[in-house]
Amino acid sequence: MTAARAFITGLSGTAITTEERAFLRDAAPFGLILFKRNIADPHQVRELTNDFKAIRGPDAPVLIDQEGGRVQRMGPPHWQAYPAGAVYGDLYRRDRAAGLRAAWLGGRLIASDLTDVGVTVDCLPLADVPVAGSDKVIGDRAYGDTPQQVAAVASAVAEGLKAGGVLPVLKHIPGHGRAMADSHLSLPVVTADRETLEATDFAAFVPLNGAPFGMTAHVVFTALDPGLPATTSEIMISQVIRGFIGFSGALMSDDVSMGALAGPIAERVRRSLAAGCDLVLHCNGNLAEMQEVAANCPELGGAALERTARALASRTAPQAIDLEAARAEFDELVSGRAGAVTG
Repeated sequence: MTAARAFITGLSGTAITTEERAFLRDAAPFGLILFKRNIADPHQVRELTNDFKAIRGPDAPVLIDQEGGRVQRMGPPHWQAYPAGAVYGDLYRRDRAAGLRAAWLGGRLIASDLTDVGVTVDCLPLADVPVAGSDKVIGDRAYGDTPQQVAAVASAVAEGLKAGGVLPVLKHIPGHGRAMADSHLSLPVVTADRETLEATDFAAFVPLNGAPFGMTAHVVFTALDPGLPATTSEIMISQVIRGFIGFSGALMSDDVSMGALAGPIAERVRRSLAAGCDLVLHCNGNLAEMQEVAANCPELGGAALERTARALASRTAPQAIDLEAARAEFDELVSGRAGAVTG
């Protein structure tokens, strides 16, 4: 098996094309990320993930963004609709134990859905702390508006995922909640001072700094690096993500094809890796761009290889659970919040 290169790739559709098959074999991505365009039904997703692993090896990770609410790649009629993160946060404010239990169950049930179709990594939880007036790209995806509550609920979600045999990805480090723009479209610039950031935005990530994987934020924090977003800033990665937050896991960029980053794809890739990202994430399934990404990513080595290997090795078999009883308990906990549950 060819040694993995330092990137995670998307695919164009519900099956691997002949051209993509050659690309996966020759370019050797570390992992695959799935989107709605890749998903039809459970049987199809299983075939797709099995096909990918047949090419890249049985331990090659398959990722997805399965949060609930607005961000749910697998949904009805084949999979349960899960609530947005704010539902757990609202329940936590009323009854802390109930909120944490619902968050854990949500993570555990999502994990069951994912492992059933061969997905092993979920880009969840978020530890973003939104502020009044911030862009709605985070919005009701957040677990609260204080770092303490966000960290507590995010930890419960992460533990639920791990109990179900799925590795969590902590995002968007060091925080997207204060951003006044959607980084899918343009580059957000945060002007808060360092003391404020360390007390709020950055603080929410500290209790989760042992997560196996993390994902950067395409956000500029002018108090630390006025010119570059965290993804491509050596200052932000070394001083804040690895330093103040103490994140010790494998660090991936957010999608390098997003509108927040400038320049050609190859330049974005090189800058992300040079800044300290272990892995580059590229999601849109455009084969020409995928080839550019691969051409500019080295084989995993050194500390990046150690961190990615440690992350994958931390995955355990799902713990036994009565899924029917767990779903009934979960539904009861989040009942009365149907408006926040979307398909």
